[in-house]
Amino acid sequence: MPRLILFNKPFGVLSQFTDKGTEGSPRKTLSDFITIPGVYAAGRLDQDSEGLLVLTDDGQLQNRISDPKFKQPKTYWVQVEGVPDEAALKALRTGVTLKDGKTAPAKAEAIPEPENLWPRDPPIRVRKSVPDSWISLTITEGRNRQVRRMTAAVGHPTLRLIRAQVGEWTLNGLATGEWRDTKA
Repeated sequence: MPRLILFNKPFGVLSQFTDKGTEGSPRKTLSDFITIPGVYAAGRLDQDSEGLLVLTDDGQLQNRISDPKFKQPKTYWVQVEGVPDEAALKALRTGVTLKDGKTAPAKAEAIPEPENLWPRDPPIRVRKSVPDSWISLTITEGRNRQVRRMTAAVGHPTLRLIRAQVGEWTLNGLATGEWRDTKA
């Protein structure tokens, strides 16, 4: 039976087990949290993003989770600058034109700040003159920094990005930096 691990990746951690090419680098990697041999991340989560990272020891499962051709939905909680109106949310829902082409339609909705949210270290920058708000965004693609580029394209730059769900697996019950075994 394949091993499947759900990990709540903290801000500033690389989605890999080594930091090759930067000898003596102070950057944290997955090996600072997970010491299980033979598991690898199914997909990536940028160093400046937080939340659910799925790891497995099964190459086929890893491919089914991470390859965009399988259209595995990924849901993000996104703290954005400003308060998106219905036109901005509709643009996200119908697809946004980026430099590398139009995105597939996404599920997008305004949400309250997620419950039981851990503090980010370091905290986001706060501007007293500009409000911030939260949206839930579900995509089935996996372009480089796609969510950040999508929110910026509709006029609401991302301040904090947390992946809350990958397919059927959720972040529920995992504190930042914690992981647990689950079933594939």
